[in-house]
Amino acid sequence: MTTMNTATASENIGPIDPVGADLNKILRALKLGGLGDTLPERLALARQRKMGHGAFLELLLSDEVARRESRSAMLRARTAGLDPLMRLDTWDEPDGLRYDRALLSDLASLRFTEAGHGVLLLGPVGVGKTHLATALGHIGIRRRHSVIFSRADKLFTRLRGARLDNSLDAEMRKLVRADLLILDDFALRPLNPTETSDFYELIVERHRKGATIVTSNREPSEWLTMMSDPLLAQSAIDRLTAAAHTLIIEGPSYRQRNNATRSAPLLTPEAG
Repeated sequence: MTTMNTATASENIGPIDPVGADLNKILRALKLGGLGDTLPERLALARQRKMGHGAFLELLLSDEVARRESRSAMLRARTAGLDPLMRLDTWDEPDGLRYDRALLSDLASLRFTEAGHGVLLLGPVGVGKTHLATALGHIGIRRRHSVIFSRADKLFTRLRGARLDNSLDAEMRKLVRADLLILDDFALRPLNPTETSDFYELIVERHRKGATIVTSNREPSEWLTMMSDPLLAQSAIDRLTAAAHTLIIEGPSYRQRNNATRSAPLLTPEAG
């Protein structure tokens, strides 16, 4: 009985049809070359499920839409400056890490972007702040948000260069208009007067209009001491933190744990 059922299933699926050269040529001409990779399996599935022509066409077009969405997301993530390996599904949490998991889950919903709220990811070196900020950026990309990720010092360097070629206004407009701006490693070093002014302008212009994620090893109260103009600094920090969600991450350094693992000597059985 089992043998007959297996044989019947095999007959229903049938052989996987090869995609001929002529059909491949047509698919490429229509910019549907990706369909050629999955078409044989889809034909077998259609035969097995006895799909009608309309259902089969819908299946193929759904495959193509998924492929294009994935490719588009990859390109937009690259343009945004996001590390492709830093996603929530690749988050390898070190043992002993302490943070509000419910808050992280809520942040992953990106509800904070709808109100233009800020997010502060705070904690010591190596606990995964950059990874989590980048992961939120990837979620934003998949939801068709415009995202810009930059290390804070590199962003200020870019703005300094924009002054030299008279493109500062255009650069600031791009930063202000982004749905989600991620500033990584903020206040790692002191900000000079120009950088302090740029930070102020950026935060004021984005206030309640776009969501901003900031990662830092320092508390916002310490940022004041890192900026050259206390008045501008206080004004910017007040706006950023007024409606910000603060996720504090504490625990061992992820990088140090990996280094320890790589450098650990191999154990060999004792002679005896």
